[in-house]
Amino acid sequence: MRTIHREIVAALIFSKDGKLFQGMKNPKDGGVYSDCWHIPGGGVDKNEDHLSTLVREIKAETGISIDANAAVLVDDKGIGEAKKILKETGENVLCKMNFYVYKILLATNASETNISLDDDLVKYRWSNLSDLDNLKLTPPSIELFHRLGYIK
Repeated sequence: MRTIHREIVAALIFSKDGKLFQGMKNPKDGGVYSDCWHIPGGGVDKNEDHLSTLVREIKAETGISIDANAAVLVDDKGIGEAKKILKETGENVLCKMNFYVYKILLATNASETNISLDDDLVKYRWSNLSDLDNLKLTPPSIELFHRLGYIK
């Protein structure tokens, strides 16, 4: 199996009332960690910078328009690997990932935020940080939330 390397940007999107946005991918599309709750984000394309990728991916996955200037890098220590099926070719690969996580604070409460799922998320939830211990999270999210003190 071929190994690919990807830089991934992701966002901790917090509503005005302190809830964290999380999405779940469609397991039939072959995405990484498709049976777990994710924070939205995606791979950095060639000739693209992290903040441009973040704006593009958040809009595509959630419908939320974010201001790149308001994004604050909170973690760049995350790594992960998972088997993935490439959409373009159907090839099975091992994807080794480095994660760059940004924090975004919205001006709206969770219930007032317009969400339009597209791209690869099929459902979403707004979570209190106290809920995270009881959710099936991606392995990189578990490590991130430990580093940030969100879970024990």
